Amino acid sequence: MKVMVIVKATADSEAGVMPDQSLLTAMTRYNEDLANAGILLAGEGLKPTSQGARVQFDGPSRRVIDGPFAETKELIAGFWLWQVRSLDEAIEWVRRCPNPHPTPCEIEIRPLFEADDFGEAYTPELREREARLQMSIERKD
Repeated sequence: MKVMVIVKATADSEAGVMPDQSLLTAMTRYNEDLANAGILLAGEGLKPTSQGARVQFDGPSRRVIDGPFAETKELIAGFWLWQVRSLDEAIEWVRRCPNPHPTPCEIEIRPLFEADDFGEAYTPELREREARLQMSIERKD
C-alpha cells in the first residue's frame, strides 16, 4: 500500500525558520534508512504558505487566494510518499522519525486510493488510460 506521510506545519515553519545542521543530518540519515528499506518513493519539504496560493472552486468559477493562510495546525510543511505493507508498518517508521521541528508537532499518515477502491466506476478503459499515463510519467523521470 502507498501512504502519504504529512509533516504538519508549525508557527516556525510558516515563519520560514530553517532547520539547523543537526536536524538536517538526522533527517538525511532517516531518509537514507527509508530508502535502504525500499519504502521511500518521494519526499520534500514545502516552503511557507506565504509563498503559495490556493485556488477555490465553486462550480465553473475559480478564485485564487494568495498565502499566507491561517490555522497553522492545518497546514503542511512537508511530506513523504512511502510504499509499505500496512498502516502499522508506516506508523512504526513514523515513530522512528526525528522530530521534524524544534517544537512539538504532528505527522499524519494517509493511505492513497488504489484502483480497486473505485469499484465498477473505474472501468477497464479508464484503468488502461491510467496505466498509459503512468508509463509516460515514468519515462520522463
